[in-house]
Amino acid sequence: MLSMSAMRKLATVLALSWTLSIQSNAPAADFPEEIPFVPTPIEVVDKMLELATVKNTDVLYDLGSGDGRIVIRAAKKYGVRAVGIEMDQFLLQKARHDAEAAGVSQLVEFRAEDALQTDLSKATVVTLYMLPWFNEKMKPSLKQYLKIGARIVAHDFGIEGWKPEKTVKLPKLELKPGGYKHQHVLYLWTITR
Repeated sequence: MLSMSAMRKLATVLALSWTLSIQSNAPAADFPEEIPFVPTPIEVVDKMLELATVKNTDVLYDLGSGDGRIVIRAAKKYGVRAVGIEMDQFLLQKARHDAEAAGVSQLVEFRAEDALQTDLSKATVVTLYMLPWFNEKMKPSLKQYLKIGARIVAHDFGIEGWKPEKTVKLPKLELKPGGYKHQHVLYLWTITR
């Protein structure tokens, strides 16, 4: 008979093996690299919304919405309808829970979608904190769906080939692990066609 310690180790190995076998059968993503979830500090969220001149008549879409903080903050602070697009189920559950706790669930929606396939035709404001390759791939959708006057605010990474109408470097540096100091940069575009 196995000791309790040996049984725990065996159970751990079996669970890990099962998880890896399930993941290896999953279809490979058609992306150059996975986009990690990096939470945007709330003061940066506020500056993004301010830069987009969000009004209560806007409809905001946050692409790669993570834990929903931009969507929730926009709904709470400006009373806007807001949609978060996210593929990670854990983050979607957290976002929905946090929206409920903030009392804005009637104004927000979180969708499990690939942002590259999302219909943005109702958006008047689009926010994103994604990698450069993703921003580049979003250009056709942004051109196709967004109407004149719609605003796009990107955090830290611009959109290749699109000159922003405004670039804002936040003065406060964020201290990251290992002593690295990060200066947040925001980019604004308004659709003019």
